[in-house]
Amino acid sequence: MKNIWKTLTRQKAVFAILALLVIMGAAELFTHTTFYTLYNWLDMLRSAAVLEIVAMGVSVAVLCGGCDLSVGGTLCIGGILAVMTVNAGLPIWLAFAAAMAAGALIGAVNGFLIVHQRTEPFIITLGMGMLLKGIAQQLTDAHPLTCKSLEFMTISNQKYFGSVPSLVVFMLVIVALFYLLMRFTSFGRNCYAIGGNYEVAKYSGIAVVPIKWSAFVISGVTASLAGVLLASRMNTGSSVYGDNTGMLVNCGCVIGGTSFAGGVGGIPQSFLGVFVMQLFTNCMNQIGISSYYQQLFQGVLIVTVIGLDCYGRMLKREHRDRESRLAARMGS
Repeated sequence: MKNIWKTLTRQKAVFAILALLVIMGAAELFTHTTFYTLYNWLDMLRSAAVLEIVAMGVSVAVLCGGCDLSVGGTLCIGGILAVMTVNAGLPIWLAFAAAMAAGALIGAVNGFLIVHQRTEPFIITLGMGMLLKGIAQQLTDAHPLTCKSLEFMTISNQKYFGSVPSLVVFMLVIVALFYLLMRFTSFGRNCYAIGGNYEVAKYSGIAVVPIKWSAFVISGVTASLAGVLLASRMNTGSSVYGDNTGMLVNCGCVIGGTSFAGGVGGIPQSFLGVFVMQLFTNCMNQIGISSYYQQLFQGVLIVTVIGLDCYGRMLKREHRDRESRLAARMGS
């Protein structure tokens, strides 16, 4: 029992999910909701799918000790380029390729400025996101760009296995691939090493520059892929998509336990952290909380969980420092 409680307190996203499930179970006693229905959970997963796909790439950058706030703009550009490519009469696979190539280029520029020039990732990626939003508005003249291909629209709006939305299937496949990448490959282990201690990883012979650089390229590619899937779902490319994506995804990763300090967390933690935010929103919708208050409560949730996480890390550092001083005194 003690070990179970220790695991729950360490994995705050799991604790939050269980708490929300209990709250909604109690709410069922007073008002009828559709929370515990298969349709609601599939719809919730479909709504979270785009953010979850973006979070997979962002997790790689965060594990390397960085962050990527430009993913909202990258998502936006990816969707617009895909729609423009399809409307030009080119194949759909080329639309995906063009969008992902643009995402890779954006990630490469971010990586060059952050890794090679040693600039602050928060500032660089925030500025890049604003730049991309401006480009998106120029490409669309600040109007939604409707896709003319029905085949493109069906990509994200069809269902598999009877009732499972295609977006959920795509999300699960991508999450599984990223889990295998970070868990069972030398690239994943090196990302953890770089995030844990950049200088130690460097002097251990790890190619820190190309690996950390590639982390931002991966983040750009996954964000642009998510943008194409979102454009397919909405059948439009628009400059208003992704306005809050960067903040939501990065905060979601940290809520799950993937620390901005780097080297801590992983793909399952980021997945759960982002899902907590979608679950929280769904719970508020189910019990009829006004949209005016939902953003307020989301902010409270983010600040509380991240604050507790920072406080917990501070206590661990102080504990390690005390042990180090005690060991030094005993040694002398």
